Amino acid sequence: MCGITGMFGHNNKQFAEVSVKIMNDSIAHRGPDADGIWSNDHCVLGHRRLSIIDTSAAGNQPFISEDKKIVIVFNGEIYNYIELKKELSDFYSFKTSSDTEVILAAYKKWGVQCVSKFFGMFGLAIWDEDLQKLFIIRDRLGIKPIYYAQTEQGFIFASEIRAILKTNLVTKKISSASLADYLRYQTVHAPNTIIEQIKMLMPGHYIQLDKTGISHHAYWDIVDNASKDANYHNATEAKKNILDILTSSVEIRMRADVPFGAFLSGGIDSSVIVGLMSRISSHPVKTFSITFHEKEYDESSYSETIAKKFRTDHTPIKLGAQHFLNLVPEALNAMDHPSGDGPNTYVVSKATREAGVKMALSGLGGDEVFAGYDVFKRIKTLESQKWMNAIPHLLRSFTGNTLRKIKPSVSMEKIALSLASEKIDFHHFYPLTRQVLMDKDVYQLLKSKGDQYNTVSEIALSIQQSKLEIFSKVSVAEMTTYMQNVLLRDTDQMSMAHALEVRVPFLDHRLVEYVLGVTDNIKFPHTAKELLTSSVGDLLPREVIDRPKMGFTFPWALWMKNELHSFCHDNIKSLEQVEGLNFENVLHLWKRFLNGDPLITWSRVWPLVVLGHWVKQHDVH
Repeated sequence: MCGITGMFGHNNKQFAEVSVKIMNDSIAHRGPDADGIWSNDHCVLGHRRLSIIDTSAAGNQPFISEDKKIVIVFNGEIYNYIELKKELSDFYSFKTSSDTEVILAAYKKWGVQCVSKFFGMFGLAIWDEDLQKLFIIRDRLGIKPIYYAQTEQGFIFASEIRAILKTNLVTKKISSASLADYLRYQTVHAPNTIIEQIKMLMPGHYIQLDKTGISHHAYWDIVDNASKDANYHNATEAKKNILDILTSSVEIRMRADVPFGAFLSGGIDSSVIVGLMSRISSHPVKTFSITFHEKEYDESSYSETIAKKFRTDHTPIKLGAQHFLNLVPEALNAMDHPSGDGPNTYVVSKATREAGVKMALSGLGGDEVFAGYDVFKRIKTLESQKWMNAIPHLLRSFTGNTLRKIKPSVSMEKIALSLASEKIDFHHFYPLTRQVLMDKDVYQLLKSKGDQYNTVSEIALSIQQSKLEIFSKVSVAEMTTYMQNVLLRDTDQMSMAHALEVRVPFLDHRLVEYVLGVTDNIKFPHTAKELLTSSVGDLLPREVIDRPKMGFTFPWALWMKNELHSFCHDNIKSLEQVEGLNFENVLHLWKRFLNGDPLITWSRVWPLVVLGHWVKQHDVH
């Protein structure tokens, strides 16, 4: 796990090297173990290293072939590097034990299509001297980020957006369309970012750069690669295959040359990962749980149950709510791209890294793959209620407005909007489920009323037109919106702030492809994530399977009105410098929250606090 930077098509080699050095220095937290820069007359490549596999200097980057024809910078892990190394051993003579050299050998043999052979998470760049081409590649599910911008001085890219901002080669201007997206969904969906000139490489894509220009290519698509075979498997076959793939996924993610462990909340997802790790490992697995003095936030009874069952080397890290509260400003300072989430991940990562590990496995992705959220059942129910489309639109709208007046709340507001939509279906309903501020509030905050394009709505329309069953459609929607653009981005930026690598076994592309092909009647969660829990047999005790879903439930609303009031107010005031916002209406929204408006909960206001902090920190206008 590392950080990469680079510049292509520059006019001044010395200037390009300085620019890449600036980017490298700005992401030193991602790779404290080593750094390096390589350059020629066409491009400059930079790297910061967090050594996990082959910690010797032989694995340092940029990694250059013996004939000096190929240069690689790589962020992430190729988990099946051992198998690929065996496959390539007759073709290539390896000098190191690193997975980076496996990428080099694979590229030499198969060209850029070698990426289809990789199991892992990665953002990487390959310079090919013979072809005079630069390839920049991102993993299938978007676990590792790559940002880029076309500037007057050349094409630049980096693992973090702030690295690009540090060069001063881009205008620090907020995109009006991205601002609307952020207000709706507490994030900006790739390929856009909050900065107009900076883009994000899409998951499963690569960029090719040469003297003729820039071209974008897709090498993997989540819908197209859903398993066709799984659709014909019965429940017994499906569960066996899921256990086999998941076990393999966990096993190859336990490959490391440094101390590692696992996050253990005591929920189903983390408990499954820890249980499978314990089956595989000949030594006790190191597990880490954040526990709290306050009983209403504490899940330690569940994590301790799992730790005892699997005899893990368990470290409960006890915090107080006040300690967590004190870390909030520090977490926002570490935020690379504004997001309405993130402090939770920051605190967990900080505590785990301080406990002495460099890498941890996480249960992230379990809800998205195995229908763990309530939205799965809600949309399944919606599919059976399409008869409501026969009701005249005016009557549906009237019913929704009546319900809204009887019980004003965010959930009732969404029901009313759903009833008033042009059609009651997946395409119109799903975008509302993840929406933070409703459109009427968004348009009041924006000066321009032209930014009515809804990114999630377009994604949902594309998914609706696929042949996937409804649970798989929801899975794809969740993975390509909230998971990729909030959960994974936050996990990357908040864990790497502490030089901690986080691996996510549930997002092995083989598992995702297979489960997307499983039929709804097998996947339906009569109990929490039933397909997952039944696939692993008696691995988990019933008290963990049947436990209520908890997670972090801190009193954010209370904090924002009291201990964090000045912090929030000062950051919201910073939004006055954002030209696209109607600042008076921003203040009005803040006052509505402070006055207890049931339609403006803390989670509707917090993204504004984060954005204000971010624009102030990076001097963005």
